[in-house]
Amino acid sequence: MLDNVITLAVDELNNDTTVDVDFSRFEEFSNRSVYTGEEHQLTAKDTLTFYRTFPKQSGNFRGTAKTAFKFSQDFLVTGADGIASLTSPLIVEVSFSVPVGVSAADQLIGRQRAIALLDDDAIMVALMNQLMV
Repeated sequence: MLDNVITLAVDELNNDTTVDVDFSRFEEFSNRSVYTGEEHQLTAKDTLTFYRTFPKQSGNFRGTAKTAFKFSQDFLVTGADGIASLTSPLIVEVSFSVPVGVSAADQLIGRQRAIALLDDDAIMVALMNQLMV
């Protein structure tokens, strides 16, 4: 089981200065745990959810373990009419599909590639704000 409190050192401005953001265990389900952030409220959610799927062997293949996590945080945005304010979530999802037997070192390289991409403002700003692919 993951810790009851998860503290993330977040570089919010991507300038090598981090702030600690705490997420506390909120509820558990089969194969899923939900944590709430410091700003979580009934009217404005701030959650971190972890998921898992156990591998299923098929013939000689040992299967694939699947894990994922999702951040979901509500924000107020201006409606299409330019007047109304609406609450809508910003969702960030990361998922992994790892064949049983892949080394921890190779998994680390995969995670580090994802971090490098997420941390590259030139690519991520173009992707997220201009929908460039």
